[in-house]
Amino acid sequence: MDRVPGRGRVLVMDDEDTVRYVTASMLELMGYEVEQARDGREAIDIYAKSMGSAAPVDVVIMDLTIPCGMGGAKAVREVLALHPEAKIIVSSGYSDDPIMAGYSLHGFCGAIVKPYQLDDLEKAIRAVLSSSG
Repeated sequence: MDRVPGRGRVLVMDDEDTVRYVTASMLELMGYEVEQARDGREAIDIYAKSMGSAAPVDVVIMDLTIPCGMGGAKAVREVLALHPEAKIIVSSGYSDDPIMAGYSLHGFCGAIVKPYQLDDLEKAIRAVLSSSG
């Protein structure tokens, strides 16, 4: 498949180092700049700082469940309080989680199930970036 390079910054929030690194590598392969966060608090801080920069974060991928920190369900509300038009994708290894099924009811713009496939990740990012609002 011929890929058109992606443009923009993506923030990946996941408590698992391997998931963050592999996801970042996939996104960089697609042409995106990537920031990484271990939990919701760190993601909120990175997002807030980026808002005043020349290159703000365009999309956030948030792990739904972070056992030893703030997960996506709470962090999404705080990011949306900072920037109501933020584009946030929820991520989980549990496809049957009610938030994954009804992601838009919880403030997310999309959902992706782990482990990611390159094509699925690319489709999720592009769909969220091309949507309005």
